[in-house]
Amino acid sequence: MEHTFIVYSANQQDVEWLQSTLLPHQVLSVDDRLDAILALSDTAGASLVFIGLDQQNMTSQCSLIEGLLAARPLLTVVGMGDGMDNQLVINAMRAGARDFIVYGMRNKEVLGLVRRLTQRLPMVPQQQSTDSISLIYSAQPEPDAALVAVYLAEGRQKKGQRVLLIDLGRPEGESLNMLGLEQGFTFGDALRNLRRLDSSMIESAFSQHHSGLCVLTRGEDDPEYHDVASTELYLLKGALGQHFDHIIINLAGQHDSEQVRALVGMCQQVYWYVDQSVSCCKRNLRLLHRWRDAGVRLEHIALLVDGYIRQIAPDAHTLSTSFELPLAGTLPPSPASRLKAKNNGQGLSQLSSGDALGRALKSLLEHEIKHGGRRKEGKGWIRRMVEAIS
Repeated sequence: MEHTFIVYSANQQDVEWLQSTLLPHQVLSVDDRLDAILALSDTAGASLVFIGLDQQNMTSQCSLIEGLLAARPLLTVVGMGDGMDNQLVINAMRAGARDFIVYGMRNKEVLGLVRRLTQRLPMVPQQQSTDSISLIYSAQPEPDAALVAVYLAEGRQKKGQRVLLIDLGRPEGESLNMLGLEQGFTFGDALRNLRRLDSSMIESAFSQHHSGLCVLTRGEDDPEYHDVASTELYLLKGALGQHFDHIIINLAGQHDSEQVRALVGMCQQVYWYVDQSVSCCKRNLRLLHRWRDAGVRLEHIALLVDGYIRQIAPDAHTLSTSFELPLAGTLPPSPASRLKAKNNGQGLSQLSSGDALGRALKSLLEHEIKHGGRRKEGKGWIRRMVEAIS
């Protein structure tokens, strides 16, 4: 079970050390702006913040600790620095730090400290935003992944939900073509306007289908997805989540990265998109094995097999067993229906209910409605955290 912490340090090497020490938990690096740390804490629900201290900037760093605790008394702050410098430790504790980590401590000691602290932590109220995000992912570019994303997004929109489709899959722009839309406000624009994202901007700037479905895609001048800081992704999720009931994201074809894994951790349902070809299965299995070895949370991932032909091996059961993932569904090739859906610019609403692809997509939508909502909380965040690092 992965959890999220926040760290600020002027030394990037110290940040990287803490990130590797606390694996597989996620440690988000931020700058020293008080409002940025508070916003990230609210969005990610992070209760534990690490602040690096050094002699040159000790006064401002201690002021940052004081400011954090004044604004969010329920936060726990832990100082980091050179253990040989007693002045750093004393001033950090005077500013309100609960404990102090010395650079180079053994992993087990750091995890033990975190465990002891979290046993006494109160819950930090999380910003009110949607916890309903579904993701389609594949290790290779898949143009028809956008077709599936559009159908799921349209289906949820028709059920009275306010839905946002973020299509960052490869090849780019497939969803816009299917919906007959021109690109307007882009994913990069949303990142650049994090502080200004409100209902007025969404209504006036976002590409919007006549059904009410809003769409964001990557623009030509936007940064590559793997170049976007994980911190910005959390803040964007928090900003958009205040205005939409559900977010559908297509990330098929994006290379494995910290950013991909961060987004997977935010989702309630992930569809691992494959076909029956040996090359596709090998590529995706290699990546899935890396995720398992790295401790990435996988219990919300299900397998989606597209272009499925029953008479050809491997069958769906074999694929599900090989990937060690539950089967979300299979979609038949139906080339004529797919071509019509892509070319008519009306989305997939005109698919016949008697069409094999239409029936399969309807079944997938039912799975999505059932599994792609709010994650059941069960145990509290703190208890899950304690058990995960015990």
